[in-house]
Amino acid sequence: MTSRWQIEETVHPTQGDQSLRALLERSWLLPHRFVHYLRVREHVLLNGRYQPMNTAVTVGDRIDLFFDGDEFRTAESSYRPDPRVIPPVVFENRDLLVINKPAGLKAHPNQAGEGGTVLNGVAAYLQDQPQAAAYMVHRLDQATSGAMIVAKNPVVVPILDRQLSAGDLHRTYLALVAGHFAQPRGHFTWPIGRDPQDKRKRQVNGLKAQPAWTDYRVVGESGGQSLVELDLKTGRTHQLRVHLAFSGHPIVGDPLYNPQPAPRMMLHAATQRLRLPFSNQFQQIEVAPPTTFPANLVNL
Repeated sequence: MTSRWQIEETVHPTQGDQSLRALLERSWLLPHRFVHYLRVREHVLLNGRYQPMNTAVTVGDRIDLFFDGDEFRTAESSYRPDPRVIPPVVFENRDLLVINKPAGLKAHPNQAGEGGTVLNGVAAYLQDQPQAAAYMVHRLDQATSGAMIVAKNPVVVPILDRQLSAGDLHRTYLALVAGHFAQPRGHFTWPIGRDPQDKRKRQVNGLKAQPAWTDYRVVGESGGQSLVELDLKTGRTHQLRVHLAFSGHPIVGDPLYNPQPAPRMMLHAATQRLRLPFSNQFQQIEVAPPTTFPANLVNL
């Protein structure tokens, strides 16, 4: 059997003693429409043969999945390969990679044919890998550096989307901000919406505000600035930047919310934690902040 995308997996420990359907939908988080196509086309094989969805699976069974493309909302990756901007790859397996995004590089194109973005660089990096291409999972602001996940096939995009919604895909950031915090730990829970005066910006209690939650921990302080570790509990646009600015501690170099001279916006995605698709094993990837961050605070 040949199809555009093929996935070969085994039933991992803790995934046995359930039906094939439960394995696909509950353990592997495949959308219902994927499972529908796999069933009606007999594009799922259990130990080399098609079996009904209620067939029990056991640890070590081989599962082969075949996808033609019409199962996906976005089947083909359309990012133009641009070898000038291939970012450093810090983790990679069959299904995804994590790159260290440089500050100043856009995450993705905004129009057809555009180059010079992270996804253009990843597309160039993946050109020689069969069945692999660049698919966006989440983005980082252009001025932000650090760990960013890119999917290598359309099968895992909805799996990672579900992880993101469930909080199993978790990012920790470092930010250099203005001022001294009264409390070394805390959280911000101000809702965030659009700024009616500037379509580029967001603001606390703005238009169509949505709940937002950010945890912070002060790592160190020096010269009227603080280095803070930040955990996102929600994922609103500009959430960290807006929460910190509203708290009186704007990020150093933030061009929208703290337009003071600085080499760059001092925000870095330092840690990426996720469950690897299919195995469900937790993977933590750490990316050290660039040298623009003050060494006396980073190395505390």
